[in-house]
Amino acid sequence: MRSPLLPSLALACLALACTAPPRASLLAPDLDAPLADWRILGDARFTYVTEDGAELLHGHGENMPRNSFLVSEAEYGDFELELDVRIQPGGNSGVQVRSHVDWAADGGHGRLWGYQVEVDSSERAWSAGLYEEGRRGWLADLSERPEARAAFVVGEWNHYRIRCEGPRLRTWVNGVPAVDFTDTAPELSLTGHLAFQVHGGQLADVAWRNIELRQL
Repeated sequence: MRSPLLPSLALACLALACTAPPRASLLAPDLDAPLADWRILGDARFTYVTEDGAELLHGHGENMPRNSFLVSEAEYGDFELELDVRIQPGGNSGVQVRSHVDWAADGGHGRLWGYQVEVDSSERAWSAGLYEEGRRGWLADLSERPEARAAFVVGEWNHYRIRCEGPRLRTWVNGVPAVDFTDTAPELSLTGHLAFQVHGGQLADVAWRNIELRQL
């Protein structure tokens, strides 16, 4: 016998789907000032360019003593972030979530700390692993996740999905689950800035596109 509750449940689910917050692009469509709501920390060059008809954010740094970041003015709490990232061999980068900045620290150079979803071009291949910039270091590497390590392709576009919900942070790379981490630290922060990193060192060349966020 068909339950009389099923039609009601289906309608309720449909209503929830229709009222879910839409995904919003974080850098477009204001092409006159696409980075107006973002601030640069460090010496890397961040530009908004068009490549093969697609708009993308490009980050470049060379011989930099410190990491650089493009930091959102806004702060976010629970959300799901999706984007494509491409990094050239030899570079390192990351996507910062729930992060914080002291712009006057380190003699005016500024300092950022918070969760980072790794973008790794090395043979270690820990892309989409979870690191904490400026404090605890690695929280969830991919040393025991060979399927996630194999999913990222250096020099090609890779799709990231990042979900922050309460103390739980999850990541996927090209559809493959990478990290499922629940933070129990007493200083846990449930909100913070987004940022895109260009790692210090000899050379880092990275690009991001299709950057969309849905607040939960």
